[in-house]
Amino acid sequence: MPSHDPTTTIPRPKPSRPPLPSFTSYRDLPGLIRQLSSLGGCAQPIRLEGQRTEIDTITGEILRELKSKELPAGHLLVRCGNRRTSRCPSCAELYRQDTYHLIAAGLRGGKNIPDQVASHLRVFATLTAPSYGPVHGRHASGSAHCRCGRTHTKGDPLLGTPLDPERYDYTGAVLWNAHSPALWARFMLHLRRTIAAAADIPQRLLHKVAHVSYAKVAEYQQRGLIHFHAVIRLDGPAGSYTAPPAWATPELLADAIRIAATCAHLDGPIINGRNHSFAFGKQIDVRIIRSTAFQAGTTITEDKVAGYVAKYATKGTEAATGTLDHRLKKITELWTESVPEHAARMIRTAWKLGARDDLKHLNLRKWAHMLGFRGHFSTKTRTYSTTLGTLRAARAAWHRRHTPPPSPTTFVLAHWAYDGTGLTPDLERLAALIGGGPTRAEAVTSRA
Repeated sequence: MPSHDPTTTIPRPKPSRPPLPSFTSYRDLPGLIRQLSSLGGCAQPIRLEGQRTEIDTITGEILRELKSKELPAGHLLVRCGNRRTSRCPSCAELYRQDTYHLIAAGLRGGKNIPDQVASHLRVFATLTAPSYGPVHGRHASGSAHCRCGRTHTKGDPLLGTPLDPERYDYTGAVLWNAHSPALWARFMLHLRRTIAAAADIPQRLLHKVAHVSYAKVAEYQQRGLIHFHAVIRLDGPAGSYTAPPAWATPELLADAIRIAATCAHLDGPIINGRNHSFAFGKQIDVRIIRSTAFQAGTTITEDKVAGYVAKYATKGTEAATGTLDHRLKKITELWTESVPEHAARMIRTAWKLGARDDLKHLNLRKWAHMLGFRGHFSTKTRTYSTTLGTLRAARAAWHRRHTPPPSPTTFVLAHWAYDGTGLTPDLERLAALIGGGPTRAEAVTSRA
């Protein structure tokens, strides 16, 4: 049996690998460097095999032919596009930048969003989970003692772990994570009701005078529970293109969020005779966002909020709790992973609950590595801002404009098939040298 010490981790055995080729086995080293450089530092590119042929439709002549086996790396390599920093720092940084622009556009305009949106009512809200048992913590100033009698320093592995693991409500914690997306939806329902009541109009008529837009990210606390950071905006009936009604004020929106967060409630399953229900914790932080043009020197500005939200869009469970960034096929795989005991117990609890017929709809075994959370890390309403897909399409269009197009009489025949993900260790080291950064294995080790 594993130790109940919350700081204990199960060491991951080093897998045996067959001998790998050295750099000298690649004949076209300059070409290999060019191919790896085109990935922009992607740590685990997707390997494709196949070919692309350009044919002149008039003469039938083959103008250009590209075969994966003839490329320096033996494959066509494309970026993985993973949003997790632990999986690919380069692609995660690109995702973070896209998220920043998405959030910022909803705060100050741009990206086909009118600039007048900067004058709308905006609030930055943080909604947390309730307590499922006392955990080791530290005061924001670092001066207050924990309940255990110690003063924990930043980075202490005890932070977020239960004072008494045997009495900690692991079942409730896992179910909270699983139900948190539905609880957020219930919160938004109460928010619209509260705003309508403040305006003294029926809720069914609220959309004729005002519209609530938001963009949010889910973040794991060190105790392994989800909490939400959200930018919530009040618009007119046509969203970002119309101003909010005259009766609406930033204080009204902030108060409505506090009331709605307190009222939001969700009934859960009955397990071992206990009826579970879910609500947000008492720590509800609501701050009005003001443009620096409106209030000089404010600490809650558009740029800071956009950067703060974007930062958490690239993090998962592994960032706060040290747990996994990939799914488990069998629970026995957990013994080969370096996972802190607190996170491991949440994973085992999720796996156990996933066997119950009345909880099949939660897919807890599928999301056990996420400690039960099965929602999207970054979500928004359609009217808040642009979309990540639009930003990516604009980037692809820019590349097409700067790439010579084929002739109108050219027929392109291409076939590519997935052949794997990631580079061999020697190619990974070479890619790290080209990019000036650590390999993925070194980056993961440095964060451990």
